[in-house]
Amino acid sequence: MQTLTSTHARRIRWSNHLLGGSDLSPTQVVDRAVALQGQDLPGVLRAIAMRSRPGTTIDDVRAAFDRGELVRSWPARGTLFATTPARLRSLLALTGDRIHRSTLRRREQLHLTDAVLGRARDAVLPYLPLTRPEALELWAKAGIDTREGRGYHLIFHHAVAGIWHWGGFRDDEQLLTTTTPSAPTAGSITDDPLPEIVRGLVTARGPMTTDDLVWWLKLPKTQIRRATDGLIEVSVDGTPAWLASEAAADPGDTGISFVPAFDEWILGYGDRSLAASDVMRKALVPGNNGVFRPAVVVDGVAVGTWRGRAKSRPDPTFEFVEKVPVATRRRISDALAAWPLA
Repeated sequence: MQTLTSTHARRIRWSNHLLGGSDLSPTQVVDRAVALQGQDLPGVLRAIAMRSRPGTTIDDVRAAFDRGELVRSWPARGTLFATTPARLRSLLALTGDRIHRSTLRRREQLHLTDAVLGRARDAVLPYLPLTRPEALELWAKAGIDTREGRGYHLIFHHAVAGIWHWGGFRDDEQLLTTTTPSAPTAGSITDDPLPEIVRGLVTARGPMTTDDLVWWLKLPKTQIRRATDGLIEVSVDGTPAWLASEAAADPGDTGISFVPAFDEWILGYGDRSLAASDVMRKALVPGNNGVFRPAVVVDGVAVGTWRGRAKSRPDPTFEFVEKVPVATRRRISDALAAWPLA
């Protein structure tokens, strides 16, 4: 088993994450990664663009959603992800029943019986694609209460059931869109999709531990272990982890990177200590409120947070948490000002 230092492992991980860009299209980037955390829509559009071929814009990523090549739904952990239609089907085949069982108590609390769920589906499905407010309005007309989180749960429940997903855009709003069933294809639906999914996760995030994979998919550890055949086991400072191929030589300092809110660089792992210190992790989620901030990354280590351009803020800004040399601060300032996705 090859032993990697933390620095070497971070640099391999940086390369696998495509944080330096790639020659791939937005759709290819997402398919390669299986899915990318999509709870924050602007963040995931930026995350896809920065991993794609040079010159890729947010509009290019939105166009892939408009063409139906990319979708956004809840295929794992009860969390929104950007993925492809084929990956969504494979993931939900593994996780859908478990997600529904885990949310049964919440449905009971919200009085969302099978009858109500069926009425809600039938009230909206014929009129898709729709914005979220339009779907809520249809439910109100049908006498279905959407207050206190019921509207969100109705959308979520039927998305997990494979009825609909978030698809293309109308102006700045993503549209709830019918999920069209497709015939099973060899090697995808008829076979166990888990080994291919695990390999994809490790390809785009390795080194990953078994516990990281369990956390990402929320599947039993024994099931995950059976799906790791063919992966390469390495040791990262004494901790066993997986790679999809033999570890390359240390590529050297990976320089300065900026990752958006909720990026897989941070959220792709149950154990985030390789990329951020305890103090930095607290700064990325201030108040432990579940809202992850964008990170400034220097040679694979998060050192601060940043904020992008806005109407009230013509220039991006950053704030350091870790100690950073003055020369590196200047480089970060220049790089962020020049980054077209900031």
